[in-house]
Amino acid sequence: MKNHPCIHAITRRAATIAAMSLLLAVAGCKHPKPVTPPPPPPPPPAPTASITANPSTVNAGQPTQLTWQTENATDVSIEGIGKVQGNGSQTVTPTDSTTYRLTATGPGGTQDASARVTVTRPQPVQQQEQPPSLTDQQLFDRDVKDAYFDYDSFEVRQQDASILQADAQFLNQHPNWKITIEGHCDERGSTEYNMALGDSRAQSAKQALVSAGVSANRLNTISYGKEKPFCTESNEQCWQENRRAHLVLAGQ
Repeated sequence: MKNHPCIHAITRRAATIAAMSLLLAVAGCKHPKPVTPPPPPPPPPAPTASITANPSTVNAGQPTQLTWQTENATDVSIEGIGKVQGNGSQTVTPTDSTTYRLTATGPGGTQDASARVTVTRPQPVQQQEQPPSLTDQQLFDRDVKDAYFDYDSFEVRQQDASILQADAQFLNQHPNWKITIEGHCDERGSTEYNMALGDSRAQSAKQALVSAGVSANRLNTISYGKEKPFCTESNEQCWQENRRAHLVLAGQ
């Protein structure tokens, strides 16, 4: 029996439907793509911290200014001071050299900073021992000098005039002192001649002191001629030492 055309059409339609069903079935068996999770949030930023002292060196008892700055911190403290604001300044007066340590803490960790303040103390002044006070006689012997003369002369020489000028300045600083001026000669010549020459030398020295401002009533003169030599050798050096007007502290 021959196939009817309708039967062929129905068969083709059924085959087509079966193929489409198979394709749909195959497509329905594929696995779905996995979903990628979102990236984790970034870590919180780490804190930053700084602290300075101005001035960084002070004398004991003097103040200094601490200044600090922080970021990303929820808790800030300074050793020796306690909790502080994140940014600020404070005056401190350390008694000794001190390191101020700042600690800044936040979700991102901890950061430290420090500032050193050096405290100085002046060295104690050492009291110098005062030398013992000199007596009037010691002062006189130290600062009053004699005047010397040429052979057979009672004229005050230029260099000795300067000596007597300095004597007068010193004696005027001690107005209560009384002075005796002794006239002396070397061994040559007679006793009488040297007594007169010694007196003239004492008078010449007195006049030089009076001209320099010393009151005349403070000055007495006496001549010893050649009777009280300072040097006993018979030579020019020794004779020169004996030709003098010798100043003596006589009292007050």
